[in-house]
Amino acid sequence: MKKVQEHIDEKLKNEPGFRERYNLIMQKAEIAKKIIGYRIKHNLTQKQLADDLDVSQQYISKIEEGDFSTLDTVDHILFKMGCRLILKVEESPYTTKAWKKIEKIVAEKGNTYKSRRKSKRHIKGL
Repeated sequence: MKKVQEHIDEKLKNEPGFRERYNLIMQKAEIAKKIIGYRIKHNLTQKQLADDLDVSQQYISKIEEGDFSTLDTVDHILFKMGCRLILKVEESPYTTKAWKKIEKIVAEKGNTYKSRRKSKRHIKGL
């Protein structure tokens, strides 16, 4: 049976788009760990932290589970904890059309690529 990290590593290598989704999840986990660590360091319950930050205990719970979609409140919470949120937006190396071609190739032929260069070469040849 594969270990979880082996499964993740395999998906990172073989599935287009998985890396971006994985990175987002990991970034959310870092925010959650920061808030949990702050609570533990200051011996606070979720309710106490929520009261201090003027949010609900349920919202703190959701953030600690990595379940949030807006950054305004998260940024506000982190700021009050003495942290800052840094966002970075990058261009995707592939267009939507290129991703569709990659997915089609993988689905039809089962091909996987060890580098983006090889996948781009194959895409151009289509």
